[in-house]
Amino acid sequence: MTATRIELLRRMAAFGGMKEESLEAILAESKDVEKAVGDVFFSEGDTAESFFILESGNVNVLRDWEGEPVLLSTLGAGDCFGEMSLIDFQKRSASVVAKTDCCSIEISRNSIAALCKNDLQQYTMIMMNLGREVSRRLRKADQRLFELRRLLEPQALLVPLKELQRHHHITS
Repeated sequence: MTATRIELLRRMAAFGGMKEESLEAILAESKDVEKAVGDVFFSEGDTAESFFILESGNVNVLRDWEGEPVLLSTLGAGDCFGEMSLIDFQKRSASVVAKTDCCSIEISRNSIAALCKNDLQQYTMIMMNLGREVSRRLRKADQRLFELRRLLEPQALLVPLKELQRHHHITS
């Protein structure tokens, strides 16, 4: 089972370029977590001490808006979630709920901290990889916000675009 999990981690951007022994050490400290449809992995506002790698199933990432859950995204096998907690030490920014039955690997902050003590280069690699993953998701969210604003306020974008055209001497 460990060999299969190491291959799963190797295919993930968060663990790209990592040594097998580092992945084995992380997995040795990890926990298996299974959830049924509708079970909560964690809730928005919870204290965060770990992140998860989804081995099978799908989860919904939700934020609360005026007492109602709003779907931010759906993640599937091979995706990770909760990784922001390892970077910013903040409370959970969203809830994650099993959309289907799920099997996952929970990786604690302590196992990543142990990697820092034992192999600083590998620790740096995983933190850079997690930073890239968070950045990729932020860019996707920015694009969605831009598209939404464009749909809601098409005229609001004309003024900045005309300013940009004038500043860079672009003609239509």
